[in-house]
Amino acid sequence: MGLWRGKSPLILASQSSARKMLLRNAGLEFEAVTADIDERGIQAASGLSNPREIGLLLAREKAKAVSANRPGSYVIGADQTLALGDRLFNKPAGRAVALAQLRDLAGRTHELNSAVALAHDGKIVFEDVSIARMTMRQMSEAELSAYLDAVGDAVTTSVGAYQLEGLGIHLFERIEGDHFTILGLPLLPLLAFLRRERLVAV
Repeated sequence: MGLWRGKSPLILASQSSARKMLLRNAGLEFEAVTADIDERGIQAASGLSNPREIGLLLAREKAKAVSANRPGSYVIGADQTLALGDRLFNKPAGRAVALAQLRDLAGRTHELNSAVALAHDGKIVFEDVSIARMTMRQMSEAELSAYLDAVGDAVTTSVGAYQLEGLGIHLFERIEGDHFTILGLPLLPLLAFLRRERLVAV
C-alpha cells in the first residue's frame, strides 16, 4: 500500500527523470504531466533578475498551469536556476554552448537554486527554495571535450551542462547542499508540508 493519502492523485508537473525518481523513492504514487508554459517568456515578462525569485516564479507557474486542468489534485511544480555571481545560466542549446558554460564554471563556485511549489485547485498552498553551492574543478580543454563526448546529447537537458547523478559528478571537487536540492526538488520541506496536512501516511 502506498503512502499518498490525498483524495485525488498527486501530480508532478514535470517529466524530469530525477524528480520522478526522488518521489518514487520516497514511496509516493503520482502522475507526471508536462506543464505547457513558455518559461523564457514568463521570465522575461516578470522583469526578475534574482535567480531564487525566478526559480520560484517558474515553479509556481508550472504547478498552476497543470492544476487548472486537474481539480482536487495536489500538483508539484519545480524549477532550478543556476547562478554564477549575478549571471544566470540556462540549459545549453548544443555542444558549443555547453563547452562555453563549462569553461566559465570550471574552477569556480556556483549556486543551484531549487524551487518547489504545490498547487491545489489553482492556488499555491506551499512553496520553498533550497540552495546548493557547487565548486567545479579546473579542467583542461581535453578533459572538457572528453566529458562532452561521454555525455553526448544529454548535455543539453540540464542547466549547467551536467547531471550530478550521472557523469557530471566527475566535474566537481566540492559540494555544499543536500542531494535533493542538487537534483532539482527540495524534497525534505515538501514532505514536511505533506505530513502537516496529513497527505502522507508517515
